[in-house]
Amino acid sequence: MSPGRPPSIDSVQATAYSVPTPAPEADGTLSWDATTIVLAEARAGPVSGLGWTYADAACVPLIEGRLAAQVAGRPVLDVPAAWTAMRREIRNLGRPGLVSCAMSAVDVALWDAAARWLGVPVAGLLGRVHDRVDVYASGGFTSMSARSLIAQLEHWVHDRGIPRVKIKIGESWGTEVDRDLERVRLGRETAGENTAIYVDANGGYTVGQARRLIEPLRDQGVTWFEEPVSSDDLAGLSELRVPGGPDIAAGEYGYDLPYFARLVPVVDCLQIDVTRCGGFTEWRRAAAVAAAMGRDVSAHCAPNLSAHAGVATANFRHIEWFADHDRIEREFFESSLDPSGGTVSPDEAAPGLGLEFRRDAAARYRI
Repeated sequence: MSPGRPPSIDSVQATAYSVPTPAPEADGTLSWDATTIVLAEARAGPVSGLGWTYADAACVPLIEGRLAAQVAGRPVLDVPAAWTAMRREIRNLGRPGLVSCAMSAVDVALWDAAARWLGVPVAGLLGRVHDRVDVYASGGFTSMSARSLIAQLEHWVHDRGIPRVKIKIGESWGTEVDRDLERVRLGRETAGENTAIYVDANGGYTVGQARRLIEPLRDQGVTWFEEPVSSDDLAGLSELRVPGGPDIAAGEYGYDLPYFARLVPVVDCLQIDVTRCGGFTEWRRAAAVAAAMGRDVSAHCAPNLSAHAGVATANFRHIEWFADHDRIEREFFESSLDPSGGTVSPDEAAPGLGLEFRRDAAARYRI
């Protein structure tokens, strides 16, 4: 699109889709059999922008009601102003949680529309720093049999050449520690010595349990211990940061800037989810908070959105290439990125997010 006078936002619409998982899945503290994605579409004259969040369908009326009313009529390029208007509008609704997820979907859609109007990638509009960024493959659910875990790891490492993998531990709220350690050992054996092994307990352990696991995990070469305890337990996270690692990571449940400011001092790497934190607009501020404390940031899930944020963030470590989201985004969006080889790079010639929504493919999942 050749820039002229920027159009105004005409409308924002939202739709929810529920996509079943291939089999029932679980981590240390939750189980599920489907993933809900809420898609926002912002229209501005001749362009349309896409954004989404992995959250409840309750986001749909919030997007089409309170949030759409705040952004309609604003110039398509004034995304930070639209974001500020949304934040002010939801003051009495409570920012953390679904409200922030809904804001995130709209904000991403507005950045996509703005970039499409200018004819540049979202990464370029944000200000690209890196040519490519690392990814790690993520899944390894506690519900998997040993055979299924081996097959998934072999696919990631040997078929797709991804040199970093993460599995879930903390099974049943930390009550199956022996099985957790056996799965880590199996992961190392399957992935090989040259593959980075990460683990995620989803807050399933007590501080004492997590502390006792540090040495066994080190013995298997684990370098990333995500949410060993609840991400709300700031003292516990801080206590588990020890010389020589593994790195303690948390942040995926960050919905506003004050949360990230509290968390940064007690982790080695701050996780940010662009579909929860408030979109690209709040991502940039959270990454700056981390940079001020000398911390890297890592993108939690939503890989095809996270790639644009990642290459535009100086203190960026990697993207969690989550199995469920990878499957959904490949089915829903034309030209989704391929993590094979362990890095990704958004297309510098494709405007916006570089994606086209496969409406027909998604239709059967609509709720």
